[in-house]
Amino acid sequence: MGDWYYIGHYGQLGPLTREQINDLIAAEVIARETYVWRVGMSEWVFAGQVPELAAYFQMSAPSVMPPPPPPTPSIPSGPSPAPVYNIYATYPRTLATIKSDKSRLVAGILQLIIPGVGRMYLGYGAYGVLQLVFSLCGAGWIWSVVDGVYILAGGVKYDGYGRRLGE
Repeated sequence: MGDWYYIGHYGQLGPLTREQINDLIAAEVIARETYVWRVGMSEWVFAGQVPELAAYFQMSAPSVMPPPPPPTPSIPSGPSPAPVYNIYATYPRTLATIKSDKSRLVAGILQLIIPGVGRMYLGYGAYGVLQLVFSLCGAGWIWSVVDGVYILAGGVKYDGYGRRLGE
């Protein structure tokens, strides 16, 4: 019959037998700082403070050596390269030159007709959903019209995937 309990990630767990507690200690589910209690104890205590469990913690010391430290990177000689502030610099050079299958004209017209749909069409889902939600209170319509004119005027040069927009 189990008479052990412990406080885990999901709250109080038990009753458990002593063998189950030993297995949980071996699996490192119960650590020295885990609260345990059994019938006959007046209060919850750390598992490392229970004499019969403390000895088991010493027996179950980890036998795996820690990994070696990572290699130190070599510092290149010469001047450091200038920082790049282009938001598309993380894309391969060919991605920014790939032409999108989306049309700026279609996106702008959709944006003027239905708030947010033009942005969703271009792949900017978050902008589109926000404009659609805010259109319920009126502010989204203004934002959407201004954004539609901005798209039609060429202010948006890339779709949501970093490809250059077609006309």
